[in-house]
Amino acid sequence: MREPDMQKLDALVGRLVGDVGAAVSGVLVTLGDHLGLFKAMADGTPMTSAELADKVGVKERYVREWLSAQAAADYVSYDDKTERFFLTPEQAMVFAEENSPAFFNGAFDVVQSMWMDEPKIANAFKTGSGLGWHEHSACLFRGTERFFRPGYNSHLISEWIPALEGMHEKLQAGAAVADVGCGHGASTILMAQAYPNSTFFGFDYHLPSIERAKAAAKEAGVAGRITFEQASAKDFPAAGYDLVAMFDCLHDMGDPVGAGRHVRESLADDGTWMIVEPFAHDCLKDNLNPVGRVFYGASTMICTPASLSQEVGLGLGAQAGEMKLRKVAMDAGFSHFRKATETPFNMVFEVRA
Repeated sequence: MREPDMQKLDALVGRLVGDVGAAVSGVLVTLGDHLGLFKAMADGTPMTSAELADKVGVKERYVREWLSAQAAADYVSYDDKTERFFLTPEQAMVFAEENSPAFFNGAFDVVQSMWMDEPKIANAFKTGSGLGWHEHSACLFRGTERFFRPGYNSHLISEWIPALEGMHEKLQAGAAVADVGCGHGASTILMAQAYPNSTFFGFDYHLPSIERAKAAAKEAGVAGRITFEQASAKDFPAAGYDLVAMFDCLHDMGDPVGAGRHVRESLADDGTWMIVEPFAHDCLKDNLNPVGRVFYGASTMICTPASLSQEVGLGLGAQAGEMKLRKVAMDAGFSHFRKATETPFNMVFEVRA
């Protein structure tokens, strides 16, 4: 056995202590989210554990331990003079305000599904069979919508659509839009709210997600201008759309090139395919950072198994990068491929025939 460098070993163990603490804190974030503890603290009023327990309707002894753990993680603030806990405005934006651009609780729902589904993924590693989106625990579907929605709220209408040549004006005047792989419909609903003259169609192969999207559209008051329908990316109705959008889902598809060909057949002559994908550089070494760590982990547990469970099974992964995505579009028959804009978490591409 090679002799370890003890300083490097100590540094690695130190990082692991932090990682274990983060994993444990993630469970507690999910617990507090589901119980309503964060939302009960949203206004920043300092509270004792007894006051918070009484407000939420749970037992004080559990709340005391939960608050102490969250304070140790710096997810909740603590005043040792008054022995009260509170959320700063920043903590409230992250943990308590569902529509905040920084809301993060959905990410922990996704992580919960990874832990729950680990035995299924271990089997996929051994057999190569993959694991379909629909085969995951239900918290993945809810978590994905809650995780991505804040980014869509912040960027979709104000930045991403205006970055596509002429698209904002088309949608204002009245256009037909297909949101393929729409999930719970967060992106579809946002576009429908912003562009009342346009008509929207949301497609997803996962029926429970479609049913949830229909309910969400009704709650948002835009059900009359959105048609949600169960369909895959290779068989959704081709209807001369001015815009076909795919949000964070192309890399999950077994045959993204085949999906792209169907998009090409479904677009109007001057239509645009908007591809929104997780941010990634083309080379692995450039993705070895905190964002890449999250996306590679999610890709291992969710995205790559989803692709490998389908026909072709290209397995792009969530860190495909611009070059691989460009090749998909070119192989599908498109000639125009341009990165329109980006954020620290997403890349937005404009694709045309």
